[in-house]
Amino acid sequence: MSTKQLPFPSLSWKFKLSMSIFALGIKLSRRSDGTINRHLMSFFDIKSPPSAQPINGVKVSDITIDPSRPLWFRLYVPTAIDGSCNNDNSQLPVVVYFHGGGFAWMSANSLLCNDLCRRLAGELPAVIVSVNYRNSPDYRYPSQVEDCFDVLRFIENNSNFEGFPKNINLNHCFIGGDSAGGNLAHHVAVNACVYEFRNLNIIGVISIQPFFGGEERTESETRLVGAPLSNLEGNDWLWKAFLPEGSDRDHPAANVFGPNSRDILGLNKFPATIVIVGGFDPINDWQKRYYEGLKKSGKEANLIVYPNAFMVSMLYRSCRNLLCLLKK
Repeated sequence: MSTKQLPFPSLSWKFKLSMSIFALGIKLSRRSDGTINRHLMSFFDIKSPPSAQPINGVKVSDITIDPSRPLWFRLYVPTAIDGSCNNDNSQLPVVVYFHGGGFAWMSANSLLCNDLCRRLAGELPAVIVSVNYRNSPDYRYPSQVEDCFDVLRFIENNSNFEGFPKNINLNHCFIGGDSAGGNLAHHVAVNACVYEFRNLNIIGVISIQPFFGGEERTESETRLVGAPLSNLEGNDWLWKAFLPEGSDRDHPAANVFGPNSRDILGLNKFPATIVIVGGFDPINDWQKRYYEGLKKSGKEANLIVYPNAFMVSMLYRSCRNLLCLLKK
């Protein structure tokens, strides 16, 4: 068991501006009837194209799995390897990343997500697979979990597709994400425990301020009611848009260790997990409960707390050594 409290470094003006613009777009595009004005949001959710030519030592391409959903992922391949987190420079681990956005916002080609994954690919170094799953409320749970899991199955069965590096090590696969992506990582990990992968082995989960909740109002939710980007009213809206019709927040998709949740005690293959918490994230109590639930279920878990960080504000600062930590 490991629990750490780390100081929160300063953020660039560019990142702060991007977050402010995105938060404004969410506020303006969210309709009272539970739908989203996607056209309006497109002016705030800036997209980034792929790049076949390396930029800062990383090539980026988009791979379509099922155009009817549509299901695709963005692939980040480092071209300059320093071996800082690998004992064998010829083998690259893979990180399958699920973006945040409350299940309703963003995509794999959103600028914030793209910049993060490009940086991770170069600095870890690792191959990053960033999944573009279907958004709510157009598609509700379990659509997002199904999409994320199908990408894992695609990678295992189609590791020779164009652009996928030959020196990738599928036995060193990590899954993870921020906010809603951290929630999805948990459910994908649970599903993977009962699925027989032949060539792929998930050895770690990276859960960055995972989006969990429940009917109970926790102390952090009521105390941090005015927090930027994530707040009680907005989170309630997101759960209503994501969960199956008629469900409350104690649905197991939201409250993973709640009264209706699945017992994971017997899932011996559940991977080691790092849970990252921001002290000014209104749902940090739920994130700490998630860590505690993993420990009570006999799972290997590590908790990292940034006391002065708010919702997803530490993405660019907290990820650099995660892969090294998980491999220890």
